[in-house]
Amino acid sequence: MSIASEPMPPPLASADRAELAALAEDTIAKGSKSFAAAAKLFAPEVRKSAMMLYAWCRLCDDVIDGQHLGFSRRPVAEQPEPMERLNHLVIETLRALDGDTGLHPAYLSMADVVRRHALPTRLLIEHLEGYRMDVGETRYETIEETLSYCYRVAGVVGVMMAIIMGARGDRALDRASDLGIAFQLTNIARDIVEDARLGRVYVPAEWLTEAGLEPRDLTDPARRDEVAGLAMRLVDFAEPYYSSSLVGLSALPARSAWAVATAHGVYRQIGLDLKAKGAAAYGQRVSTSRAAKLRHVGLGALKVAATRIPLPARRSPKLWTRPSGRAIGAERTSGDRRTRL
Repeated sequence: MSIASEPMPPPLASADRAELAALAEDTIAKGSKSFAAAAKLFAPEVRKSAMMLYAWCRLCDDVIDGQHLGFSRRPVAEQPEPMERLNHLVIETLRALDGDTGLHPAYLSMADVVRRHALPTRLLIEHLEGYRMDVGETRYETIEETLSYCYRVAGVVGVMMAIIMGARGDRALDRASDLGIAFQLTNIARDIVEDARLGRVYVPAEWLTEAGLEPRDLTDPARRDEVAGLAMRLVDFAEPYYSSSLVGLSALPARSAWAVATAHGVYRQIGLDLKAKGAAAYGQRVSTSRAAKLRHVGLGALKVAATRIPLPARRSPKLWTRPSGRAIGAERTSGDRRTRL
């Protein structure tokens, strides 16, 4: 990676930002009902930025998977090669950061969020690196390697969202990373069969060996009990990350903390429901009901209230931690200088 510095364009005018935020909100409503429910709790300006960043993440996901809003996979013959799609994402992302306005609205939304909140561009690159792992069909031998992938595709998004909400300092951002990792572990547990059908196996090889499975066995209904065992193990493995992430709520404004606590509960519920269904969930996409989402809105408020009560400092468990770097908040990425790929 080479380093160059140059002026960064200013954030968007209010009207342009409002238009992009409205498009992003529509994207969220169609592509992620769980995030859409939690996002309603953010303060208006934080909500706009969170939705606009999500729109870029959703676009990245769709481009790599050849989908639209997570659905409707296009025939392989109609799509560019995976590496070509990834290169397109990287180029368009950098063009947006350079001030090019003739791009998909999701790129323009992302660029505005970067400028407005001084997001380090290395976080965007780390997220794109997660997609490179998908495109390169990376195989994961150990759970630590799976966690490295989880950080890039989800933990780093948690870090960016936390910065948007005003969090600074390694302690708060580590907890945001933990929550993203927990979300991704839940995703992997839920989608083991669907991912395996696409040739993607995120369960570490050492876990497969311990379960007496080969990657090809994940799509065999006759092995549903063993596959369910792997899903349950992933759900259990995510629990310390969900627990650790709650420590970070105290670093956020109350409304943002409420939204995060709600998302925490809604997504964790997916894992709990997956465990409850066991082998019966094989090949199904488990989701949280509307009633459960509403229940977690109330529970989220209680979680936030608990973090506002002065208590002795809690020590987080020793978990996989995000790559070290300069403390975010000291790093300048908006205004007059930025780091480029």
